[in-house]
Amino acid sequence: MTAIKTRLRQFVKVATHLQLMPVLESGDDPLIGGQAVIEGVMMRAPHSYCTAVRRPDGTVVTQEAPIHRPSERRKIWGWYGLRGLATLGQALKLGFSALQFSAANAIEEDEKDAKEASKEGDKKSAEVPGWMMALNIAFSIGFFIFLYKFVPLVAATQIKESTGWLQGNFAFSMVDGIIRLAIFLTFLTLVSQMKDIRRVFQYHGAEHKVVFNYESGKPVEVANAQAFRTFHPRCGTSFLMVVMVVSIVVYALLPFEGFALRFLSRIVMLPVIAGLSYEVIRFASRRGNRVMGWLVAPGLWLQRITTKNPSDDQVEISIRALNGAMELERQQDGELIVA
Repeated sequence: MTAIKTRLRQFVKVATHLQLMPVLESGDDPLIGGQAVIEGVMMRAPHSYCTAVRRPDGTVVTQEAPIHRPSERRKIWGWYGLRGLATLGQALKLGFSALQFSAANAIEEDEKDAKEASKEGDKKSAEVPGWMMALNIAFSIGFFIFLYKFVPLVAATQIKESTGWLQGNFAFSMVDGIIRLAIFLTFLTLVSQMKDIRRVFQYHGAEHKVVFNYESGKPVEVANAQAFRTFHPRCGTSFLMVVMVVSIVVYALLPFEGFALRFLSRIVMLPVIAGLSYEVIRFASRRGNRVMGWLVAPGLWLQRITTKNPSDDQVEISIRALNGAMELERQQDGELIVA
């Protein structure tokens, strides 16, 4: 395998994971949460995070660092509506870092490059360069806007013009939302057939099990974690389902008729929709809230696709990440709040 093929494989893997990152993310400030990455898991506490990744040779490497809640830096990020944007922004930043770390350590190198790196005493050939990560991010944003904003809007507009239906904003927004959901489900179903993605979904399940184990108060160990389910109400899968429902309502309230204005509004309103959806998920995560629990039920069902039962060694990696984050949390004397 040439170095070009290695870079191309890295690009494809990272690009696919970037599209799935909101799905693989779970938890919210100030709760324990995490994210599945390539052959590993990132766990975060309010003031720290740790990413644990299993390399192709079986060894485990970790990366940890302290973090601060956005509201601790600026009080404005603790306000309703804005706190969701701040938390999601921080989650994406940590997710990018964890994904880059996992890609650099979990993707096998070309045999020749590996030997040369071994002689030099480093792993430079396996690292994901900054330009590739920047290109992946730009590609992922463009792909997201095209697939989930442009395509559904074009399809709904064509239906309206060819049939004369969808005259009201609500009807138009409803069909637009159904098309968006169909695209999302199709994309998830297709990528779930990929071997690499299936392993990521197993790590996703491992992350959920360990979070449940921690929240239960029982000793965090493989046997205890494996007893829990893989479906978690604070999962990014549930969040995206709520986003789609909220977006239908928000778009229906916008008084725009032309294609250009509708398309622009769908981009501009993304922060508002994300902030509202965050508040819905946060409220729904409170125990005993049945009404709001119904809203995240479709997301829990969808986690049958995005989470898979993990092996014991995958749960071990998740525990390793949690222990690393919690150890750093204790060193900082951070106060962990569990709802």
